[in-house]
Amino acid sequence: MDDIAGDGVDFTAFINGQEWRVAWFPPPDAPPGTPHGAEAVCVAGDRIVVISGDGQRWGLPAGRPEGQEQWVDTMRREVREEACAEVSECRLLGFSRGLCIGGPQEGLVLVRSMWRAEVRTAAWAPRFEMAHRRLLPPDQAFRSLTVPHGLGPFYRRLFTEAAVPLPASATSDECRRDVE
Repeated sequence: MDDIAGDGVDFTAFINGQEWRVAWFPPPDAPPGTPHGAEAVCVAGDRIVVISGDGQRWGLPAGRPEGQEQWVDTMRREVREEACAEVSECRLLGFSRGLCIGGPQEGLVLVRSMWRAEVRTAAWAPRFEMAHRRLLPPDQAFRSLTVPHGLGPFYRRLFTEAAVPLPASATSDECRRDVE
């Protein structure tokens, strides 16, 4: 599959109205930049957990660190808060490194850890910004994600590293796109 992020290879993405150069970095060492939290492909048996604040735009549990949290602690907390799930096992898959090249945050470099987390879901009792949760088969989960324009290769890499099967024709248009 040609349309997948390579190690350390920058590509352009448009996130929240800004232009970014984003790259994937394999573990164990994070690339230089400001720690910007964690994101996880959460596997609950044969299903993937996706979440949404509005029931329209779906994503994976993710968020920023609180205080001096370690990467794994941020991931565990965000999965608990956003997906009402407990992590039983996890594996660091890599890191995203984004350099803002156009917009109010120009010059900012953000780094996020990326994980595969085996989870046990609890009763759905949202307390934070997420109001919806779905447990979907892997191909449906990938297709349901709302991905910022240009980040398709990154999410294909994330699902591949997480050993979660992608749809046979997982091209840039397979996941839902955010509007620019």
